[in-house]
Amino acid sequence: MDKRREWLESLANERRLADNTLEAYERDTRQFLLFLTAHLGAPAKISDIHTLRTADLRAFLAQRRRDGAGARSLGRHLAGLRSFLRYLERKGLINAAAAGAIRAPKQPKSLPKPLSDVQALDVVSMEAQLHEEPWIAARDAAVLTLLYGCGLRISEALDLTPADLSPTATSLRVTGKGGKTRLVPLLSVVPKAVEHYKALCPYHLPPDEPLFRGARGGKLNPSIIQREMQKLRGALGLPDSATPHALRHSFATHLLAGGGDLRTIQELLGHASLSTTQVYTGVDQARLLDVYDRAHPRA
Repeated sequence: MDKRREWLESLANERRLADNTLEAYERDTRQFLLFLTAHLGAPAKISDIHTLRTADLRAFLAQRRRDGAGARSLGRHLAGLRSFLRYLERKGLINAAAAGAIRAPKQPKSLPKPLSDVQALDVVSMEAQLHEEPWIAARDAAVLTLLYGCGLRISEALDLTPADLSPTATSLRVTGKGGKTRLVPLLSVVPKAVEHYKALCPYHLPPDEPLFRGARGGKLNPSIIQREMQKLRGALGLPDSATPHALRHSFATHLLAGGGDLRTIQELLGHASLSTTQVYTGVDQARLLDVYDRAHPRA
């Protein structure tokens, strides 16, 4: 459907949504059109979307729930569909009232699960890396150090180029969600870990090309780091919640526990809203209550 492609292009060019969000919206709307084709018994057309009922959209969400989608995924499905239908409405092609009549699924409240400071330091150490190839072990340590030392998302770390991070750099300019940039101070261990990787890397690393490379020289895929983290969980006896993203949570939680203020942490993480950062106060409170329960004589 050409209009769907135009909508996705408008999200990328005008609203500058993150690539992950665009991929999710493309997948969600494709699944919806496939559902609608089966639902109607023929390929879906604009006229079919124009006559959509709230019940049709609820039937799609119900099917996704039966397929195992949780509340967060269902909420994203609905957000993508609303965006697409409103785009068609602005073009004068349909009435999007049906999408507006559905309430988004209630999202479960869950706190981020950070690692302890000792666990985080173990994970990012060169000694803990399990790959037998020295340059790959150094690469993994450098990526994980960026996640914990700078609070980066894995996509942000893997988008870096050599020009972004010089050996003497004291700060790092990061491009995050929606193309927004932020400045993150660099601990000395971060450029040291990156320089160690660069010294061992067998591939030429031009200043404006990806810094982190896969075994065959292409840009490093996030799934490789996720897989290495899974191996580290087993080797270090860490819980299943110890993922690459948990290192970003650990960065924020440990800063807060050390006296960092929420506004500063918000800027370092690149959160658009302070309410997103405030979830870490719940993590710190939960940690303090746990200490209280274990240590207080009257607990």
